[in-house]
Amino acid sequence: MPRHRPPSQRATKVCAVCGRPFQWRKKWEKVWEEVNHCSDRCRHERNRVKPA
Repeated sequence: MPRHRPPSQRATKVCAVCGRPFQWRKKWEKVWEEVNHCSDRCRHERNRVKPA
């Protein structure tokens, strides 16, 4: 069984902030179910209040 999956076979999710799709990464292997944001920038943006 191969250890590496090609990018076309990796799991994907949609970012809760920007709405862009992102793929599974090795660093998220143990917490993939908890990952909701594609980057640190989006993770920090979720709490930022947008000025009117």
